[in-house]
This record gives sequence, C-alpha cells and structure tokens, in this order.
Amino acid sequence: MIEKKESWGSRTGLILAMAGNAVGLGNFLRFPVQAVQNGGGAFIIPYLVCFLLMGIPLLFTEWSIGRFGGKNGNHSTPYILDSMSSKPYWKYIGVFGIFTNIAVVAYYTYIESWTLIYVLHSVTGTFSGMGKEAVSTFFTQYVGFSGSDYGIPLFPLMVYILVLGLNVYILSTGLGGIEKVAKIGMPLLILFGIILAIRGWTMGGDFATEEFPLANAWDGINFLWTPQFSSLSDPKVWLAAAGQIFFTLSVGMGSIQCYASYLKENEDIALNSVTAGFTNEFVEVVLGSAIVIPIAAGFLGMDWVMENAGFGMAFQTMPFLFQQWGSAFATIAGVCWFGLLFFAGITSSLAMGTPWMGFMKDEFGWGKIKGAVSFGVLALFMGIPTVLFYSEGYFDEYDYWAGTVSLVVFALLETILFAWVFGMDKGWEELNRGADIRIPSVYKWIMKYITPGLLTLVFLGALLTPEQNDWAAAITNLFHGDGWTLDHSSLIAKLSFQDIKAEIALHPENLEQIEKKRLFSGLARTQLLVLFLGIMLIVWYSTYKRKQAHL
Repeated sequence: MIEKKESWGSRTGLILAMAGNAVGLGNFLRFPVQAVQNGGGAFIIPYLVCFLLMGIPLLFTEWSIGRFGGKNGNHSTPYILDSMSSKPYWKYIGVFGIFTNIAVVAYYTYIESWTLIYVLHSVTGTFSGMGKEAVSTFFTQYVGFSGSDYGIPLFPLMVYILVLGLNVYILSTGLGGIEKVAKIGMPLLILFGIILAIRGWTMGGDFATEEFPLANAWDGINFLWTPQFSSLSDPKVWLAAAGQIFFTLSVGMGSIQCYASYLKENEDIALNSVTAGFTNEFVEVVLGSAIVIPIAAGFLGMDWVMENAGFGMAFQTMPFLFQQWGSAFATIAGVCWFGLLFFAGITSSLAMGTPWMGFMKDEFGWGKIKGAVSFGVLALFMGIPTVLFYSEGYFDEYDYWAGTVSLVVFALLETILFAWVFGMDKGWEELNRGADIRIPSVYKWIMKYITPGLLTLVFLGALLTPEQNDWAAAITNLFHGDGWTLDHSSLIAKLSFQDIKAEIALHPENLEQIEKKRLFSGLARTQLLVLFLGIMLIVWYSTYKRKQAHL
C-alpha cells in the first residue's frame, strides 16, 4: 500500500502558515527598537532596499530549494541541499537547517510563555494600580525566580513547559494542525494589531503630563516615517537593516524549505513567496511601527523613548502605559498586545519543529507523534538552562549564536549553492515553473550577484565590527596605518570572550558576577556545539543507512 504524501490542504492555509512562520516576535519587539536605535526614518530606506534586494531573493531561493527537494522525497535541509549537488558535504551544511530551529525554539518558547502569562495577568488586573517601577520589577522578578507567582515555586519553568507542550501537541497533528492554527492565529494577530495601531495613531498629545509635557504619539510616528537620506552612506544602518530582514522573514533557518517541500511539483511558489513576504512586511512596517513607539511617545515623550528603547519595553513598560487608559480598556489593550505576541510567537515556533520531524520521518520512518515528542524533548533539554539561567546570559548566547550567526552563515551558503552550484539558469527555471506571476528578469541577476554580495557584507560586518560600530572611523584609521580595532560585539571578539574581558576591566568590583557570566556563556556554547555535532552524527548515520539499503 502506497502511503499518501502529506501536503497542504489549501493555498490560503499555506500562505497563512508561511506568513505565520515569518511574522514573529521580531515584527513587534525587534523592528521598532532597531528603527529607533538607527535613526527612525533613517532606517526605513535601507530596510526597504534590503527587503527588495535580499529578502525577496532569499524567499525565492528557499521556496525553490524546498519544492525541488520535496519532489525527490526530501523534507529537511540536509538532503534537500544534497539533492542539488553531487558534493557530499552539502548535506552537512544542511545541518544548520535543523540545528537552528531546535536551538532557537528552545529560548523562543520561553518568550511565548511570558506573553501567555501576561495575557492572564492582564485579564485578572494584576497591573492595576502599579507604578512604572513596580511593573518593571514584576518582569525582573518573574525571569529571576525571585517571586513565586501564584504561590508556586519555579512557576516560570512550569509555564514554559506548558507552552512547549502545546507546540508539541499541535505539531503531532501534522500540517493540518499547523494550518488550522495559522488560519485562526494570523487573523486574530492582525485584528489585535489593528486595534492597538488605531489607538496609537489617535492618541496625539492628549496624555501629556507635568513630568512629560511634550509627550505626543505623533512624535513617534513622525520620527519613524520621516526619511533621512543621510543614512544611505552609513554602513551601520545598512547592517542593522539587513540583519532585521533575517529576523523578520525567518530566512536562513530551514523552516521555509521544509514547508515548501510539501508543495506539489508544479504548484506556484513565485506568487506564494511574494504574498507571504509582503504580508509579513505589512504586519511589521504598518502595525509593528504603530504600537510600541507611538504609544510610549504619547505617554512618556520621544526623548524618553530614545533613551530607553529596548526589548524589555514590551513587558516592563507597556502594561503600565495601558493602565493610563483606564482599567476597562487596559484589560482589552493588554489582551490584544500580549495576545498578538503569543500568536506571532506560536505560528513561528510551530514552523521550527517541521524540519526535524521531516528528517526523522524520511530517514527513520518516525510518525508525527514520535517526531513531535522527540523534538519537544530536544527543545526541553536545550531550553531549561535558558529559563533557569536567564539572568546569567544563557538566553543571550543562544540568541546570538543560533538566532543570528547561524542564520547569516546558512543563508549565504544556500544562496551560493542555488545560484552558483545548482546553477542560476536551472534555479530560475525551477522558480518560474507553475508561477502565477511573471518575475522581473532583473531578479535573476540580483539573485546571482547582489544577494550573495550583500550576505557576504553582512557576515563580514558581524565578523569584523569596528570599535563602537563606527565604520567610517575604522576605515580612515586603516588607511592611515593605525590598524582595525574590533568592537566587543564583533564575532571574533565574542569567540575569544573579549567582550567579557572588557567588562571585567571596566568593572573589576563585579569580578565574581562577570566570571560567573563567562562560565555560563561557555556552558551555553558547549551545549549548542554538542547539539550541532549530534545532528551531524545523525545525518552521517542516515547516509550510512541509505548506502546499506542500496547494496
């Protein structure tokens, strides 16, 4: 009896699932902060250029690679990449497409658990009457386990396991379950986003106070949407914009290829990929920019936002600001805000489970339940330290190495494979087969030359980030023979723990605490390396099994 190949139930479900994969926490948390830290309107032009020259080509590439591998019966990147070249090492490069998803979901699910518990606290009115400092302290105590929420020790760990279990359950139902969640979650996410965005757009300066007399929501909107062409010559802004594209489109992870591998051989990928990409951009640019920054500027003023913009604003500031609208609307706003973050998170984390499940089914015949549970066990093993040792930097190490460096490396290598090894002519033919739109022929040139070039610059930028991220000064010093001083955030500096050594030099009084941070950073990196090598070993064994089966 021939087993029926699993596939998507509808085109709408596929597009929503792909958009859900891309629309994540970065759309609402990372994008506004990146925009503020890089000059607001100065960030928008490089960001949109990078979307057209790097984001769209990467989507075309990954959808094409996925569908091509799927018609050969491969549903994860090791053998999808292997099917595109005669060189055996490509399957091991494909390990990034499994490793990244497991490592990222390990800590990403922890953020999802924050959003879920904050929905509950919004409904029960926990933040009612709390001052700004009290709301901020509430989050610090939650992640630091210094309080026992609901009287239960280790409560954050329990909520984390619950949310991870929910992911595992949905994954165990296969593509059908993922599609159902996308069809419910994405419309709710957009609805919640629109409610908050309209509130942000209509605030004006009505909530200015004696402490913040210049508070005005429109200051935030104007700051984000007033183009500044000076940014076109600033490498720092270009690198930040290019980096955001990775986060926002979920490229370089392996999940898009896996989703696309379940498409039929002649099913459209050109229009589907563009639709999913622009849906993500609508959510990020239109909704993501209209919530956190305008609302914070409306209450606290743009100067405060410029000084305090950061990831923590979502949890440490927004609940306090919602209370200024009165208890009734504060509850609605809290549910909408943390609810949209939860749906954004879970539609992305579900995609992260499919590469592992597809690989284990293809190579070892594991069913949906066994594949989902094994994924959950791996994620739990990797994730518990990020929960227990969040304050010691475990979480940040995962985010940097798996959620940043790994994405850039894998995207660069797969682009080279598609355009130069597989061949751009064959790749262009694969992309356009069954296409419902005519792709401008200029993209053939962009995908072969411009996109790999930009990715190379992004990687080199991360590798050789100059001191204080000042590229102009670094280049000038180099030409004057003064050498190139690396910033402590550069990849090379982080590999050698230069960032931590510099912190010790600046704050010798905190030596014990900083040394503890270095210990946990080393443990986190070791755990990530063991995971990568373990997956590589499993891929090697699957290759051995394939060879034995053909003897």
